[in-house]
Amino acid sequence: MSAPLRLVLFDVDGTLVDSQGAITGAMTEAFTGAGLLPPPREAMLSVVGLSLDLVMRRLAPEAGGATHAALVEGYKESYMSARQAAGAAHSPLYPGAREVLEALHAVPEYLLGVATGKSQRGVDALVAAHGLNCFVTRQVADHHPSKPHPSMVLTAMAETGVAPEHTVMIGDTSYDIDMGRAAGVCTIAVDWGFHPAGGLGADHIIRSFDELTPLLAGIWKA
Repeated sequence: MSAPLRLVLFDVDGTLVDSQGAITGAMTEAFTGAGLLPPPREAMLSVVGLSLDLVMRRLAPEAGGATHAALVEGYKESYMSARQAAGAAHSPLYPGAREVLEALHAVPEYLLGVATGKSQRGVDALVAAHGLNCFVTRQVADHHPSKPHPSMVLTAMAETGVAPEHTVMIGDTSYDIDMGRAAGVCTIAVDWGFHPAGGLGADHIIRSFDELTPLLAGIWKA
């Protein structure tokens, strides 16, 4: 009897790639272009993972809808321009990310996917830049309510036919962990991202990607 399929879902920004410089740079340009004072770096990073419209409402609560829309478009334009100029260096992979993705992808019963607040265009560009052709499901902000709504995880499970007890959600923010918990799946926090891992309430915490493969084996041990 073959082993059941297992679904390993990753957040992107702050989990797989170190995009904090890219994000804060684009956010600063967006606010400056809209004639607003950019928020502090800590505030920018605290909302990474949410959909951009919600991000701008939180970072500029006194602004109106037209300004929020301008901030979103300004951010997208700045981010895309910088990405086109820098390529893969724009958002480098964290140490060990590529190796663990390749190792997990080689396990026949493991299916890999992403659940991210990035846009479809952004995810596709990042996957192409880094040559990450291992994700069978890509859930993005364009098609779902913002995290921590469980829609991304639920849709990924529906697409792959994997049950909640055979699914894990890996991320660096409370939005990722709360999303996974709301979907009824096991949650794993990484401690190198944008929110302190110890306060996220995840089922497990990893301190390097080297810890992920043995952790998954233990979680799904028969």
